[in-house]
Amino acid sequence: MTRVPQQQPSPGTSPGPGAPAGDGTEGDLGDPAGRPSAVFASLAGPAHMVEDANAAFFTVLGGAGHARTGAPLGQLAPGLAGQGLLRRLDRVYRTGERHTAPGVRLLLGDGPQAREAFFDFTFEPRPDSGGNVVGVRVIGVDTTGAVHVQRITAEHRALLEQIARQAPLEQVLEGMARAIEDLVPEEVLVSVLLAGPDGRHLRHGAAPSLPDFYNQAIDGIATGEGVGSCGTAAHRREPVVVADIATHPFWDDFRGLAERARLAACWSTPILARDGSLLGTFAMYHRVPRAPQESDLALARVFAETAALAVERHRTEEARRAAEAKERAARADLAFLLEASTLLTSDLDHTQTLRRLAALCSPKLAPLCAVDVVQSGRVRRIATAAPTAAEEEVLAAHIPVYDTADDAVARVLASGLTEVARRPPTGPGPWRDLSVTGYLCVPLLDRGRAYATLTLLTTGEDTFDGHTVALAEELARRAASAALNARQYDQRVTLARDLQAGLLLPEVPALRGVQAATYYHPAGEGLDIGGDFYDVFPLADGTWAFLLGDVCGRGATAATTTGLVRHTARAVAPLLPEPEAVVRAVDKALRDRPHSHGTGFVTLVYGHLTPAPDGGADITFVRAGHTLPVHVDARHTAHLVTGEGSLLGIGAAPHLETRHLHLRPSESLLLYTDGITEARNDDGEQFGEERLVRTLTATGPAPTADDVIKDLTHAVRTFSGTHEVDDDQAILVLRAAPAADL
Repeated sequence: MTRVPQQQPSPGTSPGPGAPAGDGTEGDLGDPAGRPSAVFASLAGPAHMVEDANAAFFTVLGGAGHARTGAPLGQLAPGLAGQGLLRRLDRVYRTGERHTAPGVRLLLGDGPQAREAFFDFTFEPRPDSGGNVVGVRVIGVDTTGAVHVQRITAEHRALLEQIARQAPLEQVLEGMARAIEDLVPEEVLVSVLLAGPDGRHLRHGAAPSLPDFYNQAIDGIATGEGVGSCGTAAHRREPVVVADIATHPFWDDFRGLAERARLAACWSTPILARDGSLLGTFAMYHRVPRAPQESDLALARVFAETAALAVERHRTEEARRAAEAKERAARADLAFLLEASTLLTSDLDHTQTLRRLAALCSPKLAPLCAVDVVQSGRVRRIATAAPTAAEEEVLAAHIPVYDTADDAVARVLASGLTEVARRPPTGPGPWRDLSVTGYLCVPLLDRGRAYATLTLLTTGEDTFDGHTVALAEELARRAASAALNARQYDQRVTLARDLQAGLLLPEVPALRGVQAATYYHPAGEGLDIGGDFYDVFPLADGTWAFLLGDVCGRGATAATTTGLVRHTARAVAPLLPEPEAVVRAVDKALRDRPHSHGTGFVTLVYGHLTPAPDGGADITFVRAGHTLPVHVDARHTAHLVTGEGSLLGIGAAPHLETRHLHLRPSESLLLYTDGITEARNDDGEQFGEERLVRTLTATGPAPTADDVIKDLTHAVRTFSGTHEVDDDQAILVLRAAPAADL
């Protein structure tokens, strides 16, 4: 069937008011093959002679040249013989039974002009007055348009699913182009161009059916009025239709290229972001001059909006990856600087500190490195680093001249400013022997005056970018501070380490009839003071106090709060008989602390443990907003021990509930911080309480409390895989000794 004529835009213009508005939904796809139409024919005899038929029937057969009666159907349309239609007619003629055939696919026409069509057919026998079948009546409804819309809709949904799954942009765009080319009845060649970073040029995105030479020629074209269909559509931010490339002025600069590619028409629709910014263009090319119908424009709108979704999702993902990469780089730089600071401040010897500086720089920042200091009015080279011992020896033998302007080290010492160049340093030196191609000279300052320099040398095509310069300057600043204040800085580091050690037990005490074991693993590089803590200390009459908690935050403030909790508990526990009273005293101490000492909340499990005379242990504990303890019984079945309890240090008096538990021989009570249950794997899934309980149940009997910890931490590490530890992890296990050990 031919299309029903629709109002068409003028060639080479935007669709204008006559174009359908549409909202970009699937319902806006229109009908690519015109409205459904009915065909009718009355056939006679076993040869199915055409006695009568409507115009639509002859149009299906091939148009006016086939519009004649008195001839067999097989003669008028020989191509139908092998497509099953004549067999259906024969069956109805022989049996005299009515037959319906929905969704019949026919290939109409011959050669390049052949097209696919779909019909819902009804075949009825034509009896004479005596009841004998003398022919067949054919009634058909052309459903080609509906079938095509269904196919296009299915492909559109598949593309949306690909976008939602974050499929690669190239895959989505090429799939979209091929889907349209395969499903639209007329031959069409689809092209997607993407806006470049400057928004003023269009880059190749996808065009699977256009020749490579054409794609290469238009890759990078500028946006602007009269720059083909796509450049103009991008410039105007509205669709541009060129129905005849051969005559339209927009194609003056590209007409020869289009002729070579056998392109005669181009309709381009801009791909716009939600904020109206340009993302690219969606173009439909044709081999013959042609203007679009409303359904064509609707189809272009829908898929242009689909492309916009894909491009925006791609850009968002690219931005996220860039941000993550930037964050990873920043974290790597921070880790490098933290490690460098630790190394630079680990020794009180000034010379050793600067030698470590050289070792840190090579090969991290440059293959060759030298550190020079001013001593007694002369420059002394006290540290070098190089890939080979021979190169290091050559570099160490060169001594800069302090009082000459023809030397980079001398100039930096005089000015106190960094100097960088993409060439070897001026003045004499082993630059040719070392194949030096560039240098970076950074001052080490003491109260604004340079007393040493850090010189980095490249030997290849790499150059010093702003990132490397900044990193080198920061490293030099830290090295200068470390070298000049080594002893004072070392004391500060020692203090920080002592403070971190003070948060944890130096060693687990021996309890009668009960095994105690602990575990602590800091997050990240472990250079910050963590907020997880635990303690076990004796009370009167063989009773032991135990606690495990987590302070909000990290660093010195968290350490101060941790110390307050532990020391308060140790101070009041001998005076207060019940765990609840001890926890309330801790809460009061937190609420009474000065704001300068921190305001963060604390989660805590605190309890008393008394070994039983006949084995096992009696435990009384209070949970204040902390993770649920886990009881592992003698059958090695683990379950959570519930108990109400609110956070400490938040202002209001906490609601607390005292729990009692008897540990039989070989039973354990496990306390842990949320760094265990909130450990994540590479997919972002948390370890969780259920997996914790299953792990402790499935591992089988553990001989000791240490083995309970080993089983659990192994399961957490296996689950986390390559995912970094996000939070500190602390564990305290209390295990009643087996009866055989008593």
